Amino acid sequence: MAAELAKKARCIDVHCHLTDESEYQAVGGAAGAIAAANAAGADTLIVSGFDAASSVAAAKLAARHKGVYFCAGLQPEEIAPYENDAEEYERALGAVQGLLGDEKCVAVGEIGLDYHFADNPPREFQREAFLRQMRMADEADLPIVIHSRDACADTLEILRTHRELLKNGFLMHCYSYSAEAAAEFAALGGYFSFGGVATFKNAGKVKRAAAAVPRDRILTETDSPYLAPEPYRGTFPNTPANVVRVAEALAGLRGESIENFCAGVRENAARLFKRLKI
Repeated sequence: MAAELAKKARCIDVHCHLTDESEYQAVGGAAGAIAAANAAGADTLIVSGFDAASSVAAAKLAARHKGVYFCAGLQPEEIAPYENDAEEYERALGAVQGLLGDEKCVAVGEIGLDYHFADNPPREFQREAFLRQMRMADEADLPIVIHSRDACADTLEILRTHRELLKNGFLMHCYSYSAEAAAEFAALGGYFSFGGVATFKNAGKVKRAAAAVPRDRILTETDSPYLAPEPYRGTFPNTPANVVRVAEALAGLRGESIENFCAGVRENAARLFKRLKI
């Protein structure tokens, strides 16, 4: 099936994590995962940083591979060590900022808010880190990639309050909120990427959102190595090659052919991530 899809459409994975080689040993490491994605029809991958070290590693990986780009940022769950260490916090932010001029850096991310676990960093500190990085992105003329979990209202509030920082656009990665909330994010200029969850039988809310978002705002991702799509749900690692399964499912939800759907996704990605060469 993957080979058949590869002949029909060129897919893009706008959000994956490939910097931990140990997670991809079963598929020949990151290089093996990239080669498999290319063979499956996914010729453009965006590797997302989540802390300073992974952002630097993502930049190095992108430099070694054609069609691989990266984002740099501090994900909300990863800022915990900096709550009481201002010096290290500034050093981490500086490391991210130092990557933003790289020609293969397409966005600041993933950044945002995560209120899911009780022991996550304090909400006010998360909000401060989110806004700091939004300003960095604005200064670098880059879009932002947002991680938002159990924090829909606060995410919307920050984006509305600081709408002047959104002129380069933003992506709601692994979108999990309602179709109604999607309309509010879209009104602010947001794009939406969907991954393996959109293929799950019990993911009704996500499927409704995926079917409802504007055609010129939808993107595909895997968030690998986790969240493998059906029929591989529960397997590890998920890999960027599986974005073809995601694309097929989303095209079906939206009543589009795989060719037309993937062509639209590529146009959307090129519009949001202006440094992509696709």
